Amino acid sequence: MNQPVVEFQRVFKSYFRGEQEIPVLKDFCLSVPQGQFLAIMGPSGSGKTTILNLVAGLDRPTQGTIHAAGIAVSQQGEADLARWRARHIGFVFQFYNLIPVLTAAENVELPLLLSKLARRERFKHVQAALGLVGLSDRIQHYPRQLSGGQEQRVGIARAIVSDPTILLADEPTGNLDRSAAQAIMALLTRLHQELNKTILMVTHDPQAADYAQEILHFDKGKVD
Repeated sequence: MNQPVVEFQRVFKSYFRGEQEIPVLKDFCLSVPQGQFLAIMGPSGSGKTTILNLVAGLDRPTQGTIHAAGIAVSQQGEADLARWRARHIGFVFQFYNLIPVLTAAENVELPLLLSKLARRERFKHVQAALGLVGLSDRIQHYPRQLSGGQEQRVGIARAIVSDPTILLADEPTGNLDRSAAQAIMALLTRLHQELNKTILMVTHDPQAADYAQEILHFDKGKVD
């Protein structure tokens, strides 16, 4: 069996609203093997997106330990985390988060600007990523010239351009019609099967979740 690429060990996470403590994760444990496609489902406010943020080191646990892609994420400084994140984490967002004044190629290139790659090498990576998502013919298009499904494909190309260890997808089909959503899920499945990408996907959509190898039902800070 593959070694865990993500592991939560007795993790607690709370937020504070004034003096009121709001618990989100309660003694949460999770082990995700390399190459697994995991869907995380649950009602709004159950802590699903918090799990993704903790994996990426964008948030810190109140208690417990988190390991991901070879490091103890919860014990790293911000500068080390930023370098690690640029190499190992790819993000796919519900609302694409593309920069309107940049072309598809320029949006996809953004994560590579943190690398030491020369401009020519960066462009080769960008071409390869856009080719993988079927948008080689849209490389110089701006977001306003693309459909919602195409924008999400650009977002996925941006997420994979640095060949990250882990893809974190937060409601990747939530802003798409059914046809575009199915195409995006087919693309994520292909990345999982052909490139052996580890994918953690938060979704409310049972049809999207069915594409995953395993579904984690999450509610009130615990696995349901």
